[in-house]
Parts: sequence; C-alpha cells; structure tokens
Amino acid sequence: MIGMAFISFLILLVISVVVSAILHFGFRYYVIPGWWSFLSKIILGWIGAWLGSPVFGSWFPGLNWEQVYYIPAILGSLALLILAVDIGKMRGNGAPGGRR
Repeated sequence: MIGMAFISFLILLVISVVVSAILHFGFRYYVIPGWWSFLSKIILGWIGAWLGSPVFGSWFPGLNWEQVYYIPAILGSLALLILAVDIGKMRGNGAPGGRR
C-alpha cells in the first residue's frame, strides 16, 4: 500500500471525509468545534483508512479496489478518529497530564 494508485488515494480520502463528517457534524464528536478540527479529522481518518486493510485484514474480496478493502478501511478510519478524540478529551478535562 506504500506506492498506491491515485484512485486508491481518492477512495481512502472519500471514506475519511464521510466518516469524519458523520462524527463531527452528525454526532458532534469533537474536542473543539470548527472547520480546522474537521480538517484534522480528515487527515487522521485517511491514515486510519490506509491502515485499516493491513490491520483488520481483507474482508469480502468483491468489496475492494486493488488493495483497499472498503469495510476494513471504514473501521480503521473510525477507530483512529475515536481514539484521537478520546485522547484529546482526556487531556483537556483535567486528566493526569492534561490542562487544568
């Protein structure tokens, strides 16, 4: 997946934008509101989607484009975004090592 085709990049980007939009605008799941927070979610979501297939495996051989499997990519994007927001919320709410 290191030297991926441009269409694979775009598929991961679309997955990231959709998952980020659902979390940010639909569920209002963020540390701080605003467009910059949404854009940072897109970047982290893309990384999660990129890691999704290698980490979760290749599910349903018909639901893929080259080495991008859609369901593991969605799960990877969702997992990394939830992890990032939870870490941000823990650090901002007076948790040990966080801001007070």
